[in-house]
Amino acid sequence: MSQRFEIEIAIRPEKRQTPGGRRSVSNGSEPDPTRTPRIARLRALAIKFQEMVDRGEVQDYADLARLGYVSRARVTQIMNLLNLAPAIQEQFLLPASLTAKIRESHLRGIISFPAWTDQRKG
Repeated sequence: MSQRFEIEIAIRPEKRQTPGGRRSVSNGSEPDPTRTPRIARLRALAIKFQEMVDRGEVQDYADLARLGYVSRARVTQIMNLLNLAPAIQEQFLLPASLTAKIRESHLRGIISFPAWTDQRKG
């Protein structure tokens, strides 16, 4: 008696190593203008996380880290996006083609300034 098996494989675009050590999709095209920029998605995640803390669904950021299988430091980095000046946050709402170069890692230095006026200068 022979058995028959089916295997389904998902194929992703080839990834290449960039000079900074990060991986990127090498499809050679411009960012999809209909796609929400990553920084905007991270900001939305920070809002969602804060709502969960406010409602008491989780006790603190450490709980969020455990639930998301990430470090507490990573959760703090994401949550710090809530401390950005409104003028900077508005930039996240622009089309992906204009915000594709905005990286969360670039914003970490700006976030360290507590005053919004200093953030806008940075």
